[in-house]
Amino acid sequence: MLDYRFYSDEYGGTAIPGREWPEFERDADAQLRRYERIYTVSYETDDARPMAVCAIADAMYAYAQLEAGNGAVQSVSIGSVSENRAAVPAPDTSPAARAAEYYRCVQLYATIYRGC
Repeated sequence: MLDYRFYSDEYGGTAIPGREWPEFERDADAQLRRYERIYTVSYETDDARPMAVCAIADAMYAYAQLEAGNGAVQSVSIGSVSENRAAVPAPDTSPAARAAEYYRCVQLYATIYRGC
């Protein structure tokens, strides 16, 4: 298990609060272990695997925030001043989109061979 210090100091992560890190680290590590079972995954450096776990955890946290309704603000009012922005299309949070994003995160730090 990676500690929060690695996430914040080595990876440079700031999105995931320390109290929520264990849950997201556990799920990200499980996702990476799944890839390692079904594909040939190789890492160039000793820190590459922990960095991949952090990247997946960041993506998982971002999706959790979107599901919780913590997306982009489209309208703000302070006193008599208000600002509206054009509606932004909602990000794709489907299982297929998530899987593609997690796979992309791993590829930042590892080489994945899926066979011929």
